[in-house]
Amino acid sequence: MKKRIMVVEDESIVRLDVSLLLKDAGYDVVAEAADGEKAIELAYSLKPDLIIMDIKMPKLNGLKASEIISNKFNIPILLLTAYSQKEYIEKAKKANILGYLVKPISEASLIPAVEIALKQAENAILYKEKVEEMNRELQNRKLVEKAKGILMKQLNLPEEAAYNKMRDLSMKKQLPLEKVAKYIIMKYPS
Repeated sequence: MKKRIMVVEDESIVRLDVSLLLKDAGYDVVAEAADGEKAIELAYSLKPDLIIMDIKMPKLNGLKASEIISNKFNIPILLLTAYSQKEYIEKAKKANILGYLVKPISEASLIPAVEIALKQAENAILYKEKVEEMNRELQNRKLVEKAKGILMKQLNLPEEAAYNKMRDLSMKKQLPLEKVAKYIIMKYPS
């Protein structure tokens, strides 16, 4: 499936050039904007896979627009600029910026940067999902440990017997162990 990209650049010739380079490389340019305010509006409605955004624009600059978009959505952003000043680079690190391209833009610099940004964004999503899964597992283990402790105290059982009782109940009722743990915790509030 074609990756959906939005191009935000106040100079119409540069915007057209970047869009054509992307289309020639097989990307779907879903929107173009000339300022940061329009970029935010389009990001909210279209949710592109990547935004390529100029830093210096009228109304709302690219750094501020990137920050607003990053706070709401996890859309990767590649910045375009005619400036390579350190202050811009430092500010860019604060938003969901995955790359920084200095104008003039060529196909040789744009396409690899786009591909890397899209892959990094994909990796970030996978890492986030893995962290969330690990957090769920940790919370479930905590529930099981707490319920096991309650059974040990309430029924005067050793640790292994309390765990076996929970596991047996889980299999008998065909419920996940964490659901059994929640039930035990609710039945015997501390």
